[in-house]
Amino acid sequence: QVQVVESGGGLVQPGGSLRLSCAASGSIFRINVMGWYRQAPGKQRELVATIISGGSTNYGDSVKGRFTISRDNDKNTMYLQMNSLKPEDTAVYYCTAGGLTRNRDRFLVWGQGTQVTVSS
Repeated sequence: QVQVVESGGGLVQPGGSLRLSCAASGSIFRINVMGWYRQAPGKQRELVATIISGGSTNYGDSVKGRFTISRDNDKNTMYLQMNSLKPEDTAVYYCTAGGLTRNRDRFLVWGQGTQVTVSS
């Protein structure tokens, strides 16, 4: 079994910064891709950013230039540095990871989510 757990959410004022973390654990052979998605009330879940094992990244249009995704492959941990936060960034942020278990079975897991609220 593989699990991911998010941390680092909270309340921040507009223009502020937050750093989210996502730690993967369990029977992991290799993580190929990790990513962040978010879902605001009444809206569909949307892509925030993804990062593959080689380091290539992809960002949603609404966060480009403000958010930075990174990962520590040795620790199976991913980060999301969020700067210049706006009220419209308020959402539950979900971590996801996909790869292979030690048995070479594919996995794709989601975390429980962490709330980010941007408000004055």
